This record gives sequence, structure tokens and C-alpha cells, in this order.
Amino acid sequence: MDLEARAHSEHPEALRLWLRLLTCTQLVEKQVRSRLREQFDTTLPRFDLMSQLERAPEGLKMNELSRRMMVTGGNVTGITDQLVTEGLVERVDVEGDRRAYRVRLTARGRRLFHEMAREHEQWIVDAFDALSEREVATLHKLLGKVKEHSQNQADNPTGAEAA
Repeated sequence: MDLEARAHSEHPEALRLWLRLLTCTQLVEKQVRSRLREQFDTTLPRFDLMSQLERAPEGLKMNELSRRMMVTGGNVTGITDQLVTEGLVERVDVEGDRRAYRVRLTARGRRLFHEMAREHEQWIVDAFDALSEREVATLHKLLGKVKEHSQNQADNPTGAEAA
């Protein structure tokens, strides 16, 4: 039974919508994880780390990678170690700081990431095939309003007006 199936008609529509969003997210993520494993013999966390590095060609320090991925440093270190062993990322010393280093994609890692990213993009597009372009645009706009409202609530948790 998925999360959505737990909600019944007596629950508020907003709760049922939230559960549907979670269910859809989980289903799409499950497909992405499966396809990454089947087609590229990799995991979503490895893909995510490579994605962060692709956006920073000069590389990122480990603490920055950890912050961007919202995971512990230990998780990032383990994934990085695997990718270094496979020749997909490299550690580069930081000038002026002997204790620090940056992690960046190798040329091979960049080529592989671009191949995975093209496939990943198509998987996401396919996940929304049931919707028209207009429906996708409308859903995007509506979820943008939810996002903005949630960010405003996070910035002002008491609901008090700014002085």
C-alpha cells in the first residue's frame, strides 16, 4: 500500500494531494534508481554527486559537496572514494591549504555523466507523458506557488509581520 492509499475521502483534499505528490515522487525516483542501476551500473547518490561536480568544473571541497547534497560528510567521502577508484573523479590540492582538496570530474567522468544526464532527462520527460504540455506548465506554475508559500512560512515561522 502506498502513502496515497492511506488517505480517505474524509481527509482534507490538501492532505490527499500531498500524499499523491509523495507517491508520484517515490514512483518516479524508483524508476530512475532502477534505470541507473540497469543501464549504467550506478546509484542515484553517485549520479547526484557527479551532477554537483558537473556544475562546478573547478571542483568542490568535500564540505561544499556535503552541503549541496544535504548528506553527511561520511556519505560523500564513501561515494567519492568509489568514483576516484573508477577514474571518474579526482582529488586536487587547494593552493595555500595543505589539508584541503577539491573533487572534480575527470574527462572520463564528465563524458559518462553527460551520457547519464541525457538518459535521466528523457526518463523524467517520459514520466510526465500522461500530461499535455499545457498541463505540465500549469502544474509547474501551481507547485511554484506552493513552494513560494512554504519558503515564506519557513522564513517567518511565527507568521508575525516584519517590523
